[in-house]
Formats: sequence, C-alpha cells, structure tokens
Amino acid sequence: MTSHETPGPAKVADLASDIKFAMLTTVDADGELVSRPMQHQEVEGDGDLWFFSSRDSRKVEHVRANPHVAVTLASTNSWVSINGSAEVVDDAQQAKNLWSAGMEAWFPQGPEDDSIVLIKVTGETAEYWDTPGGRVATVLSLVKAKVTGERYSGGENEKVDLGASS
Repeated sequence: MTSHETPGPAKVADLASDIKFAMLTTVDADGELVSRPMQHQEVEGDGDLWFFSSRDSRKVEHVRANPHVAVTLASTNSWVSINGSAEVVDDAQQAKNLWSAGMEAWFPQGPEDDSIVLIKVTGETAEYWDTPGGRVATVLSLVKAKVTGERYSGGENEKVDLGASS
C-alpha cells in the first residue's frame, strides 16, 4: 500500500515515521501547556512514539505529574496531531535498541548514561492531514479552487482512534 492508501492507525504511523522532529506538549504544575521540539526515535505501528530525555528534565517532571500529552508533527505535505498519555521508561536495553548517532549531540555519554530515560507516548486519538502529490498537487488544487470558485479539497483529513488498535 502507498501511504495515501493506508488506513487509520497505520496511516498515522506511516506519516509520523517520515517526520523526525515533533513538538511534545506536556502540562506543567500550574496547568499550563508547555511545548518543546523533540526528535522521536521510533513510531510503532499503532502510532506510539519513543523519545529520549534527561532524567532530571522538566518534561519528565511534567509527565510524571500529569501523563496527558500531545505530539504534533509537520512536514511540507503532512501534518499529524496525536493525543495520548506518556510514561517515563527507565530501560537501558530499550535505550540501546532505540539509540541513533544523532542522539550523541544531546547525550554524548551514549545510551548507557544513567541520566537518560525514555518517554513513551501511547496515542489514544490522532488527526492527520495529508496532501498526496506534494506541493505541485497542492498548488494545482489551490489554482483549481480559485478558478472554479469551489472550496479547496486537495488533501486527506481523518480523525483516528488509536486506542482501539492497541
């Protein structure tokens, strides 16, 4: 299947896996939303995401106090919003399994560094917007809408229940 033919949770995972950086939003002690850029290490087939973090970071503190999180991913052609819960995972073997050379910039001691933990985001719901065909298809659809006076309809949009797949 091509990405635009992939149904529900698999489509979310497919789109998210192609976008390496995300905005992870947590809730602080005052109930305020706090977003920060993160590089995910893996997207599981049901849309769950894995991130590395410092054990003593604010985001870990936030997740431990209130696990409700949101993750937003965006590329030139696709946008994904995942709503779910996060957990702090202290698993050295999983850290080794997920390790990539890019993580060395943040964690130069490697995956066995005691200051590292993982954050696993389990998606409950998601929404995506996808524009198969990229910029050219988008531009053509926008021009068509302008010329015909009809509403733009150049992409796919779906709300997905991720909880049903896990």
